[in-house]
Order: sequence, then C-alpha cells, then structure tokens
Amino acid sequence: MFLRGGCLRHCWIVGTDTDVGKTFITTIYMRYLQKKGVKVIPYKPIQTGLVEKNGISYYHDTTYYVNYSLHPLEVESINSYSFPFPASPHYAAELEGIEIKEETIYSTIDRLIKNVDVVLCEGAGGLYVPLQSNSNITFLDVIKKSSLPVILVAHSKLGTINHTLLSVHSLQSKNIEIMGIILNRFGGSSLERDNLHTLKRFLPNIPLITVEENRSIESFDDEYFFERLMAHDIR
Repeated sequence: MFLRGGCLRHCWIVGTDTDVGKTFITTIYMRYLQKKGVKVIPYKPIQTGLVEKNGISYYHDTTYYVNYSLHPLEVESINSYSFPFPASPHYAAELEGIEIKEETIYSTIDRLIKNVDVVLCEGAGGLYVPLQSNSNITFLDVIKKSSLPVILVAHSKLGTINHTLLSVHSLQSKNIEIMGIILNRFGGSSLERDNLHTLKRFLPNIPLITVEENRSIESFDDEYFFERLMAHDIR
C-alpha cells in the first residue's frame, strides 16, 4: 500500500552531506505514513552533538522525531548510539571510548522490521562517514549490507550538482536502489533552478523533487509530497 499502487517499503534516508535536512525529511515522511494508518518508526542508528539549552540537554534528531510524531514512539528503539561531541561518528565514539558495532545496527533494523510496517533509517552525515577509528567501514557499507533502498537528500545551493552526482554514483556502484532525490530548502533562484534542471539532465531515470525553504513540518500534513516522489510526478 505505498503511494499510488506501490508497496510499503523500509528504506534509508541519507544525505549528500551533513546538515542537508535528513531529519526534517524523515519526520515529514513519518507523519505522512502515520496519517495513512501505517505503523512506522524512525531509526537513527548514530547521532552526535548533544544540545544544551536552558539547562536542558538533548539530541536534536531523535528529539525532533518524538516531538513531531503523531503517536508516541518507543524512545529506546529509535537510536543505538549517541555521542555528545558533534563530529563524525568514528571520532565522536573514540572520544567516549566506545566502538560502534555495525552488527548492533543490523540486528536493530531486523527487529524493527518484524514489529512495524515501515522502518525509516536515517544516516549520519554523508555516505562515506566512517563508523570506526580502526577500520574503513562507512555508512555506505552499512546501507549496502542492510539491503534497503534509499531516498537521497541534497541541498539546492552551490555545490549540489557535484555532491549529488558523486553520491548517486557511489550508491549505484554498490547496486543500491535509489527511490528518489529530494532537493531541500529550494529557494527558486536562477542558480537553484539551473541546479535542478542540470541534475534532471544527468539523472533522467531517478525521481527528483524539491522542498521549498522555510517550510514547517505541519505544512506537509495535507500535501501528497511522497506520492509525488514515488509516482515520478517530478516538479
């Protein structure tokens, strides 16, 4: 039952870089499925950067899920590793004397898949972010081994053509299915419009849509955003 005749799919939501809006996209996707009556859970295997504000400490990404979810979430199921220092997972984990074990991520995904209709796995940083200081394992390797498709999130500004094409090439080199690409925070400038048209020219067979800048989470509640993406109704 996924989007105009398709099927429900577990997937990764990954980015071309850090701070491109993966958590925002994951959250609006979660809410969309919740409104459809789908049992869905977001899963952020690794998050870094403890936020301290007004005497309260929290991690932005998982707190964002919890605050905007239309139903209560099992907090213990939405994250495996959290590290206070805002850095690549391998370094943030090293500072805490902890080794990230990819098997923990795989087993958590498998467990969640058995209990819900859709698991939305969110990456950390870009595709080649290392997980450990003593190995060359990256998030791309984890995505490949999970056998799940991806939605790729990119920014719409200067540099996105190179970052997006390199990310697509990396995913395709591993035979990882790309469900679609989302250009986030699209402002509609002439440069951004050209970036969009250029990416369509290079990637004619991958659905690609934009998310306008300054959109709120709630503004997507009555919009068939993901239906447009999966139905190849490219805007």
